[in-house]
Amino acid sequence: MARTSRHARDVAVVAFAQSDHRRDTDELSEVEMVMPVLHRVLARTGLKAGEIGFTCSGSSDYLAGRAFSFTMTLDGVGAWPPISESHVEMDGAWALYEAWVKIQTGEADTALVYAYGKSSPGSVRDVMTRQLDPYYLAPLWPDSVALAALQARALIDAGETDERALAAIGARSRASAETNPHAQLRGPVPQGEYQVAPLRTGDCPPVSDGAAAVILAAGDVARGLCERPAWITGIDHRIEAHGLGLRDLTDSVSTRLAAEQAGVFEGAVDTAELHAPFSSQEVVLRKALRLGDEVDVNPSGGALAAHPVMAAGLIRIGEAAARIHRGESDRAVAHATSGPCLQQNLVAVLEGDRT
Repeated sequence: MARTSRHARDVAVVAFAQSDHRRDTDELSEVEMVMPVLHRVLARTGLKAGEIGFTCSGSSDYLAGRAFSFTMTLDGVGAWPPISESHVEMDGAWALYEAWVKIQTGEADTALVYAYGKSSPGSVRDVMTRQLDPYYLAPLWPDSVALAALQARALIDAGETDERALAAIGARSRASAETNPHAQLRGPVPQGEYQVAPLRTGDCPPVSDGAAAVILAAGDVARGLCERPAWITGIDHRIEAHGLGLRDLTDSVSTRLAAEQAGVFEGAVDTAELHAPFSSQEVVLRKALRLGDEVDVNPSGGALAAHPVMAAGLIRIGEAAARIHRGESDRAVAHATSGPCLQQNLVAVLEGDRT
């Protein structure tokens, strides 16, 4: 059975590469961290940087501690001769969306998308407070773990989960990561103390440094570059109210809307790579995406096994695509999030050709 496209041009992920994610990379600059990943992803297609039609990156100046920090990593790409290039101050999943739109317009047939984040130099929990409303919430400095704990408590109070179930999510993620050579955390989860109740250490993401890259290609170009392309048959992203008191933290309306627009519910899904930095957020996402027990969720280990900020969402798309490339999945959903308590959500459906 052949897949069906929802868009003007068929676009696929034809290659994916990522770094080994680590607690710190003090000896590496962002350029030195990104360059090997870019070289590997290009090598998998046989393309050279100058043959790429469009380049887009995702990163955060707040993590780097300097303005326009992304311009430095262009040294790793090679910006001469001049290239068509763009950047988003978001997770690389949104850079992929921009590149996908560029290809849909016909202005490019191929695109290189990469993202990176070094969380180790400072307190990422404090940095993430700058995402909050600057008048009411940010001055209180509630960090990302405290806000996730509020969401987890709301889920427990609503009877949708409990601490034992959350611990099982963390344990399953670490067990899945055993087969992922790039994961930062693998194996049994230590009981750990509360980070912010009800979230324990195993319910929270590690501090990670890392990078990832994918190559997109259209139509016959994709077929020539990859034996089994991972076709993006649907992609959409939505945003919810900034104020946490204006939305139900036990639900993710934006994820559900994005999934509907991307066509998630139009067929069976066998794999889901969910960007759930906290175990409690997987509970919310499973419900919004209507994922049953038959779906293999985060076979890579997910964000609980490695969480390079600004690259973790792109990695979810890359991991889902890689399973299709290997023939381990036929129809996968990939999800990325940004903002406090799943404020912004992107959903993509990836499919392989079937005979």
